[in-house]
Amino acid sequence: MPSTIGGLPLHPLIVHATTVLVPLAALVVLLAVLWPRFRRWAGPLPVGLALVALVLTPLSTATGEDLEHEVGRSALVERHAELGDQLLPLTIALFVLAAVFWWLERRPDTRRALVLGAGALAVVAALATGVQVVRIGHSGAEAAWSGTAATSG
Repeated sequence: MPSTIGGLPLHPLIVHATTVLVPLAALVVLLAVLWPRFRRWAGPLPVGLALVALVLTPLSTATGEDLEHEVGRSALVERHAELGDQLLPLTIALFVLAAVFWWLERRPDTRRALVLGAGALAVVAALATGVQVVRIGHSGAEAAWSGTAATSG
């Protein structure tokens, strides 16, 4: 995979998609689990968005590792990379649990307790994924912008 497009680092470009679509997937999964009317309207949309989130996550970390080699290591970059590496298991869980919930919810013979359990786990995965994206984004902003306020002006 190239590390730049038109001379710009690929990581910030991909991360903007990740920053929007991963929390959107988490929110849509939450709504689908907690709001039956939305669930009926959305159909497989929560599962599809969770799949997009899952695909974007390793792309973001791979391009981040490329950029890390170019900008050098610092404590802020290391922290950001560590947090970024923790997102993949969460997006895997979000996708799997969204798919399981969607599949169980559609089957008339499924026990309600099983649907509720899958829904509860999907809610936990959505919340954890959303929180982690905020943590990663904050650490990335700190790494990118540290020292700028002190040197400007």
